[in-house]
Amino acid sequence: MLHVQGFTFNPFQENTYIIFNDNKQCWIVDPGMYDAAEEKVLFDFIAEQELVPQQIINTHGHIDHVFGIDSLKQKYKIPFGVHKADEPIVRNAANSAAMFGLKFPVSPQPDFWIEPGSLKLGDDAVGVLFVPGHSPGSVAFYNPEGEWVISGDVLFQQSIGRTDLPGGNLDTLIDSIRTQLFVLPEDTLVLSGHGAPTTIGEEMRSNPFLN
Repeated sequence: MLHVQGFTFNPFQENTYIIFNDNKQCWIVDPGMYDAAEEKVLFDFIAEQELVPQQIINTHGHIDHVFGIDSLKQKYKIPFGVHKADEPIVRNAANSAAMFGLKFPVSPQPDFWIEPGSLKLGDDAVGVLFVPGHSPGSVAFYNPEGEWVISGDVLFQQSIGRTDLPGGNLDTLIDSIRTQLFVLPEDTLVLSGHGAPTTIGEEMRSNPFLN
């Protein structure tokens, strides 16, 4: 069985998640730790729970979701994966950070590409849903057994991801939500890239951008 623990980091108040199984293997999703204090929070949780990191898997490549990648790679010697369509966004991360006046000297380098389908963590798996629109290569991680989906910046409580950044497209985003997320069971918990959790059913009924 897979378990999820969330953290909120960096000036953008981004949600980072750790997915772990009963054998203590874990993924880090969208690591947004911006400074040493935030890194310590994540590292301490991993140590206290005796987790063994396996991979960094990202829903997309925007700067607020990649700040902590290099510190994780250095500490745990684990690879970083993202959808190939977001490679230009990841490559430009340092320049994007500079535009906001933030420290981020070197853009992280992906080690593998995440494709639609599934990813295995030991005997457990998450489905990988392709949900472009916020970025060209946005993906979501769905676990039917746990009844949750990590949606990145595609779907939020009463909101949707912005589409005014390079590679964004509103029509594509709406189509991704309707065809990939709104087909999930209504009680599926939505763990977003920012803000509080919600459910698929709640957003189907009352999200003002989708009704």
